[in-house]
Amino acid sequence: MAALVESARASSVPLHVLDLSGVTDKSAFLTACARALDFPSWFGHNWDALADSLSDLAPGTVVVVSGWRAYAEARPGEWETAREILAEAVPLTALLTLE
Repeated sequence: MAALVESARASSVPLHVLDLSGVTDKSAFLTACARALDFPSWFGHNWDALADSLSDLAPGTVVVVSGWRAYAEARPGEWETAREILAEAVPLTALLTLE
């Protein structure tokens, strides 16, 4: 992952690392997103607000998601919703690490 981050930063691709270590519920997930992706203070902390805020990111943005397995195991339904929102978000590319 370090090589990917370094390469993206060297090429001026907008890149964010979303570290979900310790995240096991929707509230913590949305808080982690808000911090990692520099969402505005008025971010609504719900699925619709997440989708809207992701669509406001710069074109070509890459989001590397790490530490996601604990959340996926603790709340599989929530994780599926989160993955769908990340997958459908334009203009970004979300990459899940294989940890």
